[in-house]
Amino acid sequence: MKRSPIEDCIFCKIIAKKMPAKIVYEDNRILAFDDIRPQAPTHTLIIPKDHFASLNDIPEDKADILVDILMKARRIAADKGIGQSGYRIVLNTARDSGQDVFHIHFHLLGGRRMAWPPG
Repeated sequence: MKRSPIEDCIFCKIIAKKMPAKIVYEDNRILAFDDIRPQAPTHTLIIPKDHFASLNDIPEDKADILVDILMKARRIAADKGIGQSGYRIVLNTARDSGQDVFHIHFHLLGGRRMAWPPG
């Protein structure tokens, strides 16, 4: 089920241009912007413009947005110069995973060697 923008959702506010963000990619379905608290030299958030709280809230008939996001992540990584050296894509789902903004978002991280396990 498609969700309308949520008034108190910070990412919905960024999509609506009611809050500033350094946007690095935008189309009719997806928005990507640099994280304000980067955890790596490159740290970009990639979100659908439709509001879904988490992966658990995306209905199967809307799952194609996930493929679109991953393909855009690959493009953004290349544009930022980390496509060949390597990058990590992180998706947190629900509180115990560390999700603190409840609008599904993917973290694109790179520009340094990543450690494993992450945490």
